[in-house]
Amino acid sequence: MPAVNFKLRWPDGQEMSGYSPSTIIYEHLCAGSSYALEDFILRAENALNAASERVKDVKGFYCSSAMDTLSALRYHARGFEGGQVQILDMQTAHAGQVNSGWSSF
Repeated sequence: MPAVNFKLRWPDGQEMSGYSPSTIIYEHLCAGSSYALEDFILRAENALNAASERVKDVKGFYCSSAMDTLSALRYHARGFEGGQVQILDMQTAHAGQVNSGWSSF
């Protein structure tokens, strides 16, 4: 199952990376786009929950990495009252592969 590593910039300029175990995230987020903080979190929740469901359909269990990414996004978002989140890059990779050039959550 192809996965997606993505990189984003928070409203304060800090950059972080994340992981989706499924390309379904492309239906919710787009590289080069900016989203209002609340909209970004909603999109990330929908994307990562759907990705985890796809893993469950294939492997019989939910993806803990997707839930870890979602938890980290929610936690980090609590530090802002608004602003824009920019999606800097999204790269399709083999399942479980993380781009070592990026810092992770």
